[in-house]
Amino acid sequence: MMGWNDGMGWGWGGWLVSGILMILFWGLVIWGIVAVIRYVTVPGQQAFAQSPGHEAPISPEQILAERFARGEIGEEEYGRRLAVLRSPPHASGLAGSPDTTRGKRTVE
Repeated sequence: MMGWNDGMGWGWGGWLVSGILMILFWGLVIWGIVAVIRYVTVPGQQAFAQSPGHEAPISPEQILAERFARGEIGEEEYGRRLAVLRSPPHASGLAGSPDTTRGKRTVE
């Protein structure tokens, strides 16, 4: 009488290899789905903001401090602009209004 597979199968080795390949296949499918979901749900640069080598955006106060450190603005102007940045928008009265004094000279 002949066996179940007529001696043509791989035996236990075939079951082991096919099981490992099945696990690898489904792991790759799940990894691909997770990668696509992450790519779609994380907009623009935010996906890379927490990864090494990418810096966080610079705040307006940091820019102002750098301008003061380079000597582009004086101490009085630095203090005035810093106060405006730290005040609530409605308190300064300048929220959303353009700076109309820039570039104009006053004669005393």
